[in-house]
Amino acid sequence: MKVELARINEAVHFEATGSGSVKVHIDGSPEMGGEGMGVRPMELVLMALGSCSSFDLISILKKQRQILEDIKISVEADRAEAIPAVFKTIHITFILKGQIEEEKAHKAAELAVRKYCSVHDMLAEGGVKITHSIQINP
Repeated sequence: MKVELARINEAVHFEATGSGSVKVHIDGSPEMGGEGMGVRPMELVLMALGSCSSFDLISILKKQRQILEDIKISVEADRAEAIPAVFKTIHITFILKGQIEEEKAHKAAELAVRKYCSVHDMLAEGGVKITHSIQINP
């Protein structure tokens, strides 16, 4: 796996490219010279956790023959006060829409987050407490 980053301006705005041609813009906070031209690096980590666990959740729900019409994910984190300001806790909320049995959704989320998501494992190994919850909207 390889990604490439190219600096876009004289500040801290970067354009990143992964395995395809899709580009992601990354920028720092205003305190460090950022200009709001992209996502901050620590936000990217939360996005990675949310998407990684969601890919697996969707796959598991399909295997359970649940009818998932839509999914939204909210990921919130608390960071340490000290430098480096690492994550202390992260909570993922999966908001599911469809004909989904609550018990199956909870089991699927537990597997998706704790067993199959490699981003979760890397963060948890570093001492981050990660929790999750499910909301089902018919």
